[in-house]
Parts: sequence; structure tokens; C-alpha cells
Amino acid sequence: MPLLQINTNATTDDEATIIVSASALVADMLGKPESYVMVILNAGASMSFAGTDAPCAHLKLKSLGLDEQATGEYSARLCTFMETSFGVDSGRVYIEFAGPERHLWGWDKRTF
Repeated sequence: MPLLQINTNATTDDEATIIVSASALVADMLGKPESYVMVILNAGASMSFAGTDAPCAHLKLKSLGLDEQATGEYSARLCTFMETSFGVDSGRVYIEFAGPERHLWGWDKRTF
């Protein structure tokens, strides 16, 4: 049920390793089984931030029961991940957090 979508204009030669690392990070942050975590990576996207095409990123983290009190911690960890994995400065990262209601998240021919 947790979903992390990463859109960035930065590129990498090792998307598979980054996706696996991001999946483990999300599971650890949220305390959820990694078997439910989905990661979508769109590297090399056409993007600009503050009028330049310097490395930037837009992330979406969605999860049922998302702890809104912990979004500051999540932001810090995700920004550090983007700095480490892609060299994107944390000041050039936007993150959307969402905790949809269970009936608004589908899986396996039903909702949660």
C-alpha cells in the first residue's frame, strides 16, 4: 500500500539499485512490510525548478494510515536519499504526502 513516486531530471546508471534502496527506506520509515511497497522512478524527466534545469525532484509518498506528525522526519530522510542517490540538493526537492482513506486504495480486485 505505500507508494513512493520519484520524478527527477537527474540520471543514474543504476536504477535497479536505487529502486531497491528506496523500497527498503519506505518500509523502514513507515514500519510497513516491504512486500506492500511500490516504487516508481522517473529519472531523466524534463523538469525545471526556480527557472533552471539544475538537478531537482518531485516525490509523492502515499500510504494508508500515514502519520502526519512524522512528515517532517519523512521529508528529511527522503531529501537525504535524493542527495545521496542523485546529488539533488534538498532545497530543490518538493514532496507530496498523502494518506488516502482505505476505500480509496485498490488492490487485488478489492480495496483495503
